[in-house]
Amino acid sequence: MAYGDVAAAVGSRAARAVGQVMAYYGSDLPWWRVIRASGQPPLCHDDEALPHYKAEGTPLNPTASGYRINIRIARYRP
Repeated sequence: MAYGDVAAAVGSRAARAVGQVMAYYGSDLPWWRVIRASGQPPLCHDDEALPHYKAEGTPLNPTASGYRINIRIARYRP
């Protein structure tokens, strides 16, 4: 899910607030599953997230700067 998807799931439009909550309290959660709407992995955690994506079979697209999640295929919609 993208940050905006998480916000919408709890009845909010505050995607940035989701990012702040994840930054402060997300370490005990599967934080790698919350990504930017562009499909980019969590900022500054792309190397740490990659093994999780590979283990879960997340569809990835290579880019010049690393990779992106194919959000069209991988997006979860509750």
